[in-house]
Amino acid sequence: MDAREFLGMEPIGDDLHWRLVATPELSTPGKFLFGGCGLGAGLVALEAAAGRPTVWATAQYLSYAPTNSVVDYEVTLAVIGGHVTQARATARVDGNEILTVNSALGSGQTGIGGVWVNRPNVPAPEDCPRRRLPEMFTNSILDTIDVRVAKGRMFEDLEGSQGDADSALWARVPGHLAPSAATLAIFGDYVSGSVSQPIGLRVMGRSLDNTLRVAQLRPTEWVLCDIRIHAIIDGYAQGNAFLWSQDGELLATASQSMGVRLWPGEGPPGR
Repeated sequence: MDAREFLGMEPIGDDLHWRLVATPELSTPGKFLFGGCGLGAGLVALEAAAGRPTVWATAQYLSYAPTNSVVDYEVTLAVIGGHVTQARATARVDGNEILTVNSALGSGQTGIGGVWVNRPNVPAPEDCPRRRLPEMFTNSILDTIDVRVAKGRMFEDLEGSQGDADSALWARVPGHLAPSAATLAIFGDYVSGSVSQPIGLRVMGRSLDNTLRVAQLRPTEWVLCDIRIHAIIDGYAQGNAFLWSQDGELLATASQSMGVRLWPGEGPPGR
């Protein structure tokens, strides 16, 4: 299974026009399209239209695509250079713009380079507990992806005490997706789910943006999402993730800004 098949992306007439249905398997528990799936679908369309792999892409979330709604993507190849294509994909539901993806696509300019960040020392995925989900999270994207907790707290362990701002998850799609920028975009959206880790409280988040920078694509069954929350101030959070293969190769970095609020009834102990 590749990302195009997993997301149900289909071209409409040509490679500049695409469509998906926001099925429950691609949706959040809040019954709208998961942000990482929205970005990933845009990358499927952009790479097909440009004929080049993703180097960088950022999604700005303007509104929601309700579960079971039809999402239409239109690609604009703004500048086609010798090595890089600058392009954007605009997603609409019933004619209303809900998501814009801006991107740069290209490869093969030089053979020099390196990686100057280190993968955290965590147990292998088979040695990590499966993440336990509240009942409200079933029949959603969070139920579709297999996640193991390599570092950090489970939902039921969040009792209001402050904790480490760094956490780590192993993630895979059962049946395994071939490595792609779209796959990494889906996993990169787990940054928003880690806002609870440093504050020890369950929160709901709305991604304002979602940025992916692809280093390299390598075959891997599991992707390690090494997540760091930087700040939570005035109802907004910022964080990023390094995405690693099982063999310890850096695949990509992802970052987000999010609006956050506490779950109903959630609050510090002794409130």
